[in-house]
Amino acid sequence: MQDDQNRWLGTALIVGSAVAYSLSGYFTRLIPLDVWTILFWRGLFGGLTIAAYIVWRHRRDLWRGVRAVGMPGLWVTVLSTVATICFISALRLAPVADVMTIHAAIPFMTAVLALVVIGEREAWSTWGASVLALVGVMIIVNPQASGGHLAGYAFATTMALSYAAMMVIIRKNRHVSMLPAACLSALLCALVALPFARPMAVSTTAMIDLMLFGTVQFGLGLLLMTIGTRLISATRSALIGSMENPLAPLWVWLAFGEQPLTATWIGGGLVMAAVILDVLLKSRHRRRAAAPTDGSGGMIERK
Repeated sequence: MQDDQNRWLGTALIVGSAVAYSLSGYFTRLIPLDVWTILFWRGLFGGLTIAAYIVWRHRRDLWRGVRAVGMPGLWVTVLSTVATICFISALRLAPVADVMTIHAAIPFMTAVLALVVIGEREAWSTWGASVLALVGVMIIVNPQASGGHLAGYAFATTMALSYAAMMVIIRKNRHVSMLPAACLSALLCALVALPFARPMAVSTTAMIDLMLFGTVQFGLGLLLMTIGTRLISATRSALIGSMENPLAPLWVWLAFGEQPLTATWIGGGLVMAAVILDVLLKSRHRRRAAAPTDGSGGMIERK
């Protein structure tokens, strides 16, 4: 019963994370500042948001929780920082729809890494949905794109690999809260961006948008993802998180009229359907496994 509750909670947290993360393209298009200035304020506000939660959650055990992350926490910090910087850079160099399509390969990458590194096996439905996302990448991304777009694709691919590795590490060390590492990664992003940023050259309106970008999209998204990945498998977490892919170009289209290609709509619909199908099949499998039997292996029919 407790395991089922944890799975549903983990699923809900990852869904919330995907919705928050899906606002990335919207804020990137909305804020008329250079990438480094955006990264600085986004990282600072996001880090402070997670830090506030950690202080509230751990209180007296704060220092013990920070020390507990150890070397895996250091890797999570580095990988999360790399993924964040590459993600925002990719969104500035390539269409949001294309970047999010490359992002859709994360479940497949995570499944392979989780199998190789921690031996975490997945059901055929999760593997099938992950492969479907990978096929979407090959269909949507245009190899004849301009040089600027290709650089964006390179950043997006690096982001996807870093994100997948980070999720596997969090799952492997699920007995330890990686929230301090998530907080440190956000603040590290701000520190890395500071020498190249112009943090004071920001209008009041842009500062409000940056605060929302850092707290709602980055801080909340990273917080929910870090907690949720401890409760469900790394591959399933990545798969559910891929709901971000069709949502991100949707918000940009509604706000700025950046029309996604027809193939993007089709691929996004397939990703959403795959996530829903995987959740339903896993739920049905658990119900069948928990059903009482008649002693010969058959399930007892309930009147």
